[in-house]
Amino acid sequence: MPGITDLTQLLSSMKPHLAEGEFAYCTVPASALGGYLFLEPIGLFREKEGVTLILPVEMARQAGLPAAPAMRMITLQVHSSLEAVGLTAAFAAALGNEGISANVVAAYYHDHIFVPAGDADRAMAALLALSAAQPRS
Repeated sequence: MPGITDLTQLLSSMKPHLAEGEFAYCTVPASALGGYLFLEPIGLFREKEGVTLILPVEMARQAGLPAAPAMRMITLQVHSSLEAVGLTAAFAAALGNEGISANVVAAYYHDHIFVPAGDADRAMAALLALSAAQPRS
C-alpha cells in the first residue's frame, strides 16, 4: 500500500505518539558493528566516520557507550510516502518555533522524531497543535 503524499492529509492525520523510554545516538567503528548488534538498535546508519546506532539509553550504558543526550521518540502514525513533500519542513518548523531540536528518521511507513527528553511534552503539544490546525477532509 503506497503512503500518503497530500500534505494537508498528512498533517491532519499524523497522530504523534510518544514512545516509552529514552534513546541515545551512539557511534561505533564500522568494523566493530557486529559486536554491537546484540544491543538490538532501533536504528542504524553507516557514515564514513562510523556507524550511528540509536539505542535505548540503558542498552547504551550497559555497552559502555555514551548515552547523552537522552532523547525521546515521537512516531507520526500516519503512513507517509517517502516521496511526500513538506511534512518534515512543517513539523520541523513547528518544533523550531518552540526552540526544540528534532532529529528525524524516515522509515518506510512512518517518520520518527527524536527530541531532547526534557522537551518531549512540549514537542507533543506543538505537533498536536499543528495537526489540529489543519482542515479535515
